[in-house]
Amino acid sequence: MIELWNVNKTYETGNKALRNINITVEDGEFVFIIGRSGSGKSTLLKLLLKEVEPTSGKIIVNDMNLGKMPRRYIPKYRRRLGMIFQDFRLLKDRNVYENVAFAQRVIGASARSIRESVPTMLTMVGLSSKYKFYPQQLSGGEQQRVAIARALINRPEILLADEPTGNLDGHNSMEIMKLLDEINKRGTTVIVVTHSHEIVDRMKRRVITMDRGTIVSDEKKGGYTHED
Repeated sequence: MIELWNVNKTYETGNKALRNINITVEDGEFVFIIGRSGSGKSTLLKLLLKEVEPTSGKIIVNDMNLGKMPRRYIPKYRRRLGMIFQDFRLLKDRNVYENVAFAQRVIGASARSIRESVPTMLTMVGLSSKYKFYPQQLSGGEQQRVAIARALINRPEILLADEPTGNLDGHNSMEIMKLLDEINKRGTTVIVVTHSHEIVDRMKRRVITMDRGTIVSDEKKGGYTHED
């Protein structure tokens, strides 16, 4: 599903964010990318989102060469990706229902589609009873669940998460990771950027470790179980 071949990224400041990156992610995989600040993790996600372009190398997503993608196709391409951020990025003046519905309104979904899809998604993330609440009325873990519902509402093939538990305590962090695990089991490819070794150790999935823009290890571990 995702292939990066000899990918390098050097910013105008001279910062070499990525050096000779080679990664293949199969359809339906759950992959952690771990590393300290400045290791290149977030730059990698930005390349997949086409927010930045590589200095050299090739990126293939679902048989599409991102380097040859015309600019007018980028919005349509991004709809096939779901993105979760550390800071939630919810609309503070809209309730839970409208925050999730917003992602469908952006793509021009019908009112009927929104009425059918949003309640289903809120039930999946455990927030069906709080659809009228505003973000400031929710806990951090609940706000992240809203962000996950919003990222999934358009049924993306790939879900990208940049430090999705960075602002959460230990309990809420594991609850969010369990939810992402369930989403993955339903067929969505999940890539999570994190610095939390505790989460990675408990989830026991494939782990790509980065340091100073390079991949230093790529390990596949045993599957996660809720009894862990």
